[in-house]
Amino acid sequence: MKFREYSMILFGAALLSGCSGADDILWPSLSGSDPAGLPQLAAAPVQATPPVRINIAAPQKPTFTTTALQQASATGKPTGTFVGRKVTQMQNDLSKLQRSVGGLNKRMNQISSQNINSSRRYHEVVAAMNSKLQVGTTPGNPVLVKQWNEAQKKLEAIADGLGRMDKLSNDAAGEAGLAVWLLESVRATFALSGAVDEDHRQLRALEDDVNRTIVLVDRLLNELSEDVSRQTTYVANERRNLTTMSLAVKNGELYGTSLVNQAFAQSQALASAASQQSTGPTVGERALVVIRFDRPNIQYQQALYNAVSRALERKPNASFDLVAVSPKRGSPAQTALSSTQSKRNAEGVLRTLADMGLPANRVKLSSRSSQEVESNEVQIYVR
Repeated sequence: MKFREYSMILFGAALLSGCSGADDILWPSLSGSDPAGLPQLAAAPVQATPPVRINIAAPQKPTFTTTALQQASATGKPTGTFVGRKVTQMQNDLSKLQRSVGGLNKRMNQISSQNINSSRRYHEVVAAMNSKLQVGTTPGNPVLVKQWNEAQKKLEAIADGLGRMDKLSNDAAGEAGLAVWLLESVRATFALSGAVDEDHRQLRALEDDVNRTIVLVDRLLNELSEDVSRQTTYVANERRNLTTMSLAVKNGELYGTSLVNQAFAQSQALASAASQQSTGPTVGERALVVIRFDRPNIQYQQALYNAVSRALERKPNASFDLVAVSPKRGSPAQTALSSTQSKRNAEGVLRTLADMGLPANRVKLSSRSSQEVESNEVQIYVR
């Protein structure tokens, strides 16, 4: 009990001393002197805090990891797999093919340049002869005879260019077959097991490169086919004109162009007009020839030649509708790819007909899609 009273006394004394210190702090001194025992606190100047700069990075494109959107590397590092070795081998084959196609383009440019020069020199000689014959000259003028012989040589030089173009066309057809085989090999490699992602990326890039090469070869074949057809007609017409001119040189006066050429031009105009009036095949009409491209390397040339020959025997002035038909199935992308391939097949058939001697103005080319066919077809109708 005494201990409790003693503790209360100590607690009260401590409380009184604390109140005294608090009064000294809260209430100022009346004497004007500093409060006892307390130091003066000087207010520190407040400094403005500089603004914090936060650098926000520019927004970046999202990184897609979808396999179809990954960047393909046609010449990536070797992966060491069996598929990777196949890819390397096919890349080497593609490089050889591209060099060959480049050589074919170079040969075509050289032949075209030679034909242009030969044609220019030929027409210079013919123009000199025509100007002399226009005003009249002596029969059998030796100067004109010499010029006629020179014109004959120039025309034969142009005809020699036709032979080189035919050989070039055959070489280009061989490279086209190699390109198609390489594309099929690339697509078949996708099905092989044991490949890594890098192998398939390289295969996709390789497939794109092969497709571009096929387009170049097809374009070269189309240009060669048009040039050969045009030059063949040109040389045949000029040979007839030279025959007519030889008679003019013999008589010393100009007769004009060959009557055979005039009749030939009239028949061409009539055939072209009949072809333009054609409205195309009607629904349910039976085709003369149907070529189904359901497998590679379809050998249709002999059957096509026989059918067209019989049609021309029955109707000499007949014209033809060549229709590229593609199956209307699958996604829109698959339908578009099938349509493109079908048109490419039709162009090949058109080149074959031109090589067989059928004039291009007697063939009308068109395309359509159908749900009734299961594979790409080329249908030929008689008009």
